[in-house]
Amino acid sequence: MTTTTALSVPAELSANPLDDALSQLKAAVETLSYGPGQHQMLARPRREMSVSIPLRRDDGTVDVFTGHRVQHNFSRGPAKGGVRFSPHVTLDEVRALAMWMTWKCALLDVPYGGAKGGVTIDPRNYSPAELERVTRRYTSEILPIIGPERDIPAPDIGTDERTMAWMMDTYSTSVGFTVPSVVTGKPVSLGGSLGRSSATSKGVVHIALAHIALAALAHRGLRPHGSTAAVQGFGKVGAGAAEFLAEAGVRVVAVGDQYGAVHTASGLDVPRLLAHAERTGSVIGFEGADAIGSDELLELDVDLLIPAAVEGVLHEGNAHHVRAGIVVEGANGPTTAAADRQLHTQGVLVVPDILANAGGVIVSYFEWVQGNQAYWWTADEVDERLERRMLQGWTSVLETARRREVTLREAATLTAVQRVAEAHTTRGLYP
Repeated sequence: MTTTTALSVPAELSANPLDDALSQLKAAVETLSYGPGQHQMLARPRREMSVSIPLRRDDGTVDVFTGHRVQHNFSRGPAKGGVRFSPHVTLDEVRALAMWMTWKCALLDVPYGGAKGGVTIDPRNYSPAELERVTRRYTSEILPIIGPERDIPAPDIGTDERTMAWMMDTYSTSVGFTVPSVVTGKPVSLGGSLGRSSATSKGVVHIALAHIALAALAHRGLRPHGSTAAVQGFGKVGAGAAEFLAEAGVRVVAVGDQYGAVHTASGLDVPRLLAHAERTGSVIGFEGADAIGSDELLELDVDLLIPAAVEGVLHEGNAHHVRAGIVVEGANGPTTAAADRQLHTQGVLVVPDILANAGGVIVSYFEWVQGNQAYWWTADEVDERLERRMLQGWTSVLETARRREVTLREAATLTAVQRVAEAHTTRGLYP
């Protein structure tokens, strides 16, 4: 199974991502002068479910896992968000990720609310047959609250298009007919959208290049050709980001995964690195590159840093060592609130996750629309619409940041929170 890299963070330096999500919301609410009732409505999930998932293993023994599905908000449409399989899944993490999904969808004007799901399992330790049984049991447990008009799951850390095929089939079997639009990120043969598998990585790079072209080019004299980048995480997001950056002429000097990182000052041969990682399961041991630590990668002297693994990797303990001029958040919540403040003090431009990695949810929306219409677009149409949406989002956030004299993260969160609050107020409070 192809999985997004899951890097570990020292316990003493890690933080509850929900604290950061709530802190960002609180700042936006204060700026927008919303009352305590409105604040609580935006802060609390509308619905959440935790379930027990027993698994009969191939050897006959039984393991039991915990699964969660949190629907943070659906004032603007059905809930939307990924499902991750990771031993580090917690309910608070899922709550935070669901909230960030709400803001992400609102910021890019996608008619969804935010949701997220997770199962406390390390997929590397289980066979495909065991993972299928876990997926189908998890789906059957959360089945009452998901559906194409209710909540549409998608792949995330530790899951992929095969996982989504199992979820779609389980749901469809339960209702008695095929429902392709119950999930996104499916195989194309089952109604998946062309371009979906690389959508998030393309979105990250479109934003990175948009910044380099529109901001750094003007203020720091940088161009794609000659600029340097380091990418932390070599899963679905990081690998694609490294590939597209290299194609654009950026010199990718370092890449890391859960086992470590590799570095070459002259630039990595990304296509060869991709082949090496596919063959060996890691970037470690790549010929012609030096092995470095994952923490060292984050502190390299590069123009562009893309943390594309998990939340909380840039924290109070290492933010002051970051030398990159631009951080583009490929992962959700990779920068803690304390680190965010420190990076701002250092003059580092941080392109926030709810903007930078929104490519995945945009193309998920495209897939959902195509599934409902039973009419599929070409890959070129998907790419063109994706790029247009991402760059429109970048321009909007940049303008808001300049007008309000705030950071890009503050501008993005303000815009998103305001749109969700307006939708809720317009709908009214029932009963």
